[in-house]
Amino acid sequence: MKSALAASYGQERLPRYTSYPTAPNFSSNVGEDIYRNWLGAISQHRTASLYLHVPFCRSMCWYCGCHTSVARRNEPIAVYAAALRCEIDLVAKAIPHRAKVAHIHFGGGTPTIMTPELFADLVGSLRCSFFVLPGAEIAVEIDPRTLTPPMIEAMGYGGVNRASLGVQSFDPVVQRAINRIQRFEQTAAVTDGLRKAGINAINFDLIYGLPHQTIESCVQTVMQCVALRPDRLSVFGYAHVPSFKKHQRKISESALPGSLERYRQSEAIADGLQSAGYVPIGLDHFALPDDPLVVAQRNGLLHRNFQGYTDDRGDLLLGFGASAIGRLPQGYVQNMVPTRDYSERIASGRLATAKGYALTNDDQFRAEIIERIMCDFAVDLDEVCRRHGRGRETLSPELARLSSLVSDGVVAMKNGKLKVENDSRFLVRTVASTFDAHIGRSAAIHSRAV
Repeated sequence: MKSALAASYGQERLPRYTSYPTAPNFSSNVGEDIYRNWLGAISQHRTASLYLHVPFCRSMCWYCGCHTSVARRNEPIAVYAAALRCEIDLVAKAIPHRAKVAHIHFGGGTPTIMTPELFADLVGSLRCSFFVLPGAEIAVEIDPRTLTPPMIEAMGYGGVNRASLGVQSFDPVVQRAINRIQRFEQTAAVTDGLRKAGINAINFDLIYGLPHQTIESCVQTVMQCVALRPDRLSVFGYAHVPSFKKHQRKISESALPGSLERYRQSEAIADGLQSAGYVPIGLDHFALPDDPLVVAQRNGLLHRNFQGYTDDRGDLLLGFGASAIGRLPQGYVQNMVPTRDYSERIASGRLATAKGYALTNDDQFRAEIIERIMCDFAVDLDEVCRRHGRGRETLSPELARLSSLVSDGVVAMKNGKLKVENDSRFLVRTVASTFDAHIGRSAAIHSRAV
């Protein structure tokens, strides 16, 4: 049954729903002036989260879908870090008070490509411009192949308490096909070094659906990962979009598994992690039983943002850096993507906002439905309608579209409550897309449903 559903629905390309509406719906109608107004309206009672994008790597992984480029020298990175510090100052000054911060996330690219001194200066700028709360989560994405002991030390001194390590696959055949040679021993040494520096919350990122990947190699990678006992693992399906990411053309499509094989790989990974004691979180995360994500999921307080599943309940995310996306109560903003354009705009004393999206009441209504489906695999549609002052008839077109999913046993509907059946949870994005009023405008850049 599950294999038949995977074959039937798996080819469809859908968003991961880390936001709603998704980024392809952003436009230049929301620019610098609107963002500045939104910043000026931030209440002193709100607590912010910060995201800093570092769009550089030492080499390009051919599967990568991120906004990044290869930097062989340190000088461009230093120039970019200076622009980041200036943007932090510009944004902080546009807020009418010193904003409290509970979450900081450094993403990329490879944030640890910075020298330890640059990283320390950047953390210092954040602490100067914002009130970083005691116990705030400070997370950094890491390439274990290039992380140095001095950088580990700098992160420890800077208050970093969560590290996310890119693993993807330990299969050398797969690694050669994606241009990312990473020995298990490297990953183990970095994991040990982080823990010795007091950075004890460790995430591993895995990918299935890669070229030449097999169920057996997925299981072997899981066994090696659980031997290091990370707190969390994220498991994503590879999104092959060579028209959007040119370097992906180096991956032969003939070497990629089909939807059914991708589904079997994801199931094998999930089975292996659960057998090792990890609890499934939503669609694509796993965590040890005492992890805050497990607690949030158990209490119905799990949320989803651009970093995936989170226990961050806030609706105020400030993005810094080229291509960075922020979310405020009024809507989304995104910075310019080219690093040179971004740096020049910041150097001129202006915010680097290139586009965004102003949320409507309908967007907020649908966003709540989609988030609950993605986080809980269920939603009380009548309750959400009541909160937004609507009747269930508002969703008549969506409920009609759900009928095929109901008849196929993917979802159940009873008394206004929608539930994704346990055996069909891998199709949760398909279910969520039913309520997406913007779906279909940019399907080519999304990943397969399975």
